Amino acid sequence: MQPAPPPRISANELRPGRHWYLTGAAVAVVLIVLGAVIGVQRFNDLIDAVDANHQFANGDTVSLRLEPGSEKTIWVRYPGRSPGPECDISGPGDPGLTDPGPDVFLTRDETWMPLHTIDVPRSGDYTVTCSSQALSRYAIGDSGGLVAFAGWLILAISLPALGLGICAAIVLVTAVRRSGHRKRLLAHGRQ
Repeated sequence: MQPAPPPRISANELRPGRHWYLTGAAVAVVLIVLGAVIGVQRFNDLIDAVDANHQFANGDTVSLRLEPGSEKTIWVRYPGRSPGPECDISGPGDPGLTDPGPDVFLTRDETWMPLHTIDVPRSGDYTVTCSSQALSRYAIGDSGGLVAFAGWLILAISLPALGLGICAAIVLVTAVRRSGHRKRLLAHGRQ
């Protein structure tokens, strides 16, 4: 006499439900898409960080329409380590120039360094004049070059990795618990 095969247990009877597999996949997809969006957006910001098409030279005055919190930066391209360039800003309120921190922006044949971040207290027209003892070129642009991009790139890569890790954990836990539930059902009266 052969032993009877174990009774079939419907997949819908097992707990946790199969919907957890979809939940894990949804978490992975959302975090992968979010990472891709952040990466693409920050790459586009990097490409447009310095308006190299509108450069100005030592002693030139540039007029800008600025809003508070606009996060504009004065970028400089100058040869060597001569005495550093200096800039002045004038306009409504008490505008200021602050240290932008270390960063760099590269074009095909030029290296731009952030010189000052522009801080304005209110909306209005402002003028900027820069000079140095070297043959410097200046451009207005956004904050954030390669260093800022690298920080965002780490986040853009980490989010998809986190999503895949969470998905794998949910799938593994769900599979193990469903298997355990199947064994308990078979052991308790389904023989």
